[in-house]
Amino acid sequence: MRNDQALVRTLLDRHGHTYAEDCGIQLADRPAPLYQLLVLATLLSTRIRASVGVAAARELFGAGYRTPQAMEAASWQDRVDALGRGHYRRYDERTSTMLGAGARLCLERWRGDLRRLHREADGDLSALRRLLTSFPGIGPTGADIYLREAQAVWSDVCPYTDRRMTAGARRLGLPAAPDALAGLVPGRDFPRLASALVRVSLGEESPGTLTRAAAAAR
Repeated sequence: MRNDQALVRTLLDRHGHTYAEDCGIQLADRPAPLYQLLVLATLLSTRIRASVGVAAARELFGAGYRTPQAMEAASWQDRVDALGRGHYRRYDERTSTMLGAGARLCLERWRGDLRRLHREADGDLSALRRLLTSFPGIGPTGADIYLREAQAVWSDVCPYTDRRMTAGARRLGLPAAPDALAGLVPGRDFPRLASALVRVSLGEESPGTLTRAAAAAR
């Protein structure tokens, strides 16, 4: 019988890095990193490779646009230029507009602090998703991306799964139910497992390769 925990350990060893970590976000329940995660979710919501979205986020943050105040203060062209340096060129102009509008919404409605958005939902996951989709460029997919990563610091959201995670779990023959998946790892590792399963669903490594590597490691 295959050992699911051995497979998960191998999966985490090879792909257990979150997208927030990839673009340098030191995720915490604080205004700046929570906003940076929103920017990343906006970028990853379009039909581009995840690596391009991550690179564009790094360029925006490297240019200093790490808070809604800084993002709104940047000119439209400055945002376009930063996106272009990350090779995010197909959607750069529209995304620059959305990032500016999203920053204004964050400042006007939640005073730049997405912890207020979290509190407004009052533990209701559907309400939290609905509030997130009020941001330009954040639809159901973007809300999934945000919550998949934010569950690392919003414990009431964990364990959060979405269709990408479920697809990855099924490809590996792992249980798809949130509680069953969460039972395979310590709580602190679940966001890393979430990202790893998304990478499997995107075809970054075949289930067969992972299964053989897990068997060899036992």
